[in-house]
Amino acid sequence: MPVKKYKPTSPGRRGMSVTDFSGLDKKKPEKKLLRAKTSKMGRGRAGKITTRHRGGGVKRKYRVIDFKMNKIDIPAKVQAIEYDPNRTSFIALLAYADGEKRYIVAQEGLKKDDKIIVSQKAPIKVGNRLPLKKIPIGTSVCNLEMIPGKGGQMARSAGAYVKLKAIESGFAHIGLPSGNVRIIPEDSYATIGQISNTDHNKVVIGKAGRSRWMGRRPQVRGSAMNPVDHPHGGGEGKQPIGLKHPKTPWGKPALGVKTRKKNKRFNIYKKKKEETTE
Repeated sequence: MPVKKYKPTSPGRRGMSVTDFSGLDKKKPEKKLLRAKTSKMGRGRAGKITTRHRGGGVKRKYRVIDFKMNKIDIPAKVQAIEYDPNRTSFIALLAYADGEKRYIVAQEGLKKDDKIIVSQKAPIKVGNRLPLKKIPIGTSVCNLEMIPGKGGQMARSAGAYVKLKAIESGFAHIGLPSGNVRIIPEDSYATIGQISNTDHNKVVIGKAGRSRWMGRRPQVRGSAMNPVDHPHGGGEGKQPIGLKHPKTPWGKPALGVKTRKKNKRFNIYKKKKEETTE
């Protein structure tokens, strides 16, 4: 979807842009696939703030998305491509041949009335879903399972995709945009194509009020605080960070420090970044 830019009629409008939703279906969401969604405002079980700068925002209803897509060998027709306020990508309403309807994350190029299928013998076409071992090497895929049968966990946001590099010893080598390579069981399912709304990263918020609509409250710079409130605070005039090793407000090391757990389960499926030969 292209990005629509506004004329600079006010300071807030200057430079602001939004996604052009003209190509989407203007219909009410499927009632049976809606759920109530309450705002937690960044608070945990005890009612205390666990994530700062959250609160407010417009009311939303959650659209139940089928990330598993476990209706094997049952063809489906795309009834509509819709906007989803809970995610960066668009969603597609599928009507299966047995009468059931489900929402999925839409792929770029998927249109109304297109037919898709989840099958081991599915043709290599945008929207179709099949095991990694049945997909040609070099194909771009999305909504990828990390554990067979668990449902899509990788490449689910706007414009996201990964590439199938190789199949070896029962595992597929998946190339990530970062250059890292992940090893996934070859029986894991993936959807052909790239997630929709590829221009999402070009959207400019433009004004503080628009962030408030999305439930984001103001953030104050640490360097503008007092030393008692933040490690970056204090000093005469506009001082920089001022510490040899930058820290978070709670004293933990920040900026360049690796935070991934050493014993994280999926580390065994991680390969080193590929070396590029010039």
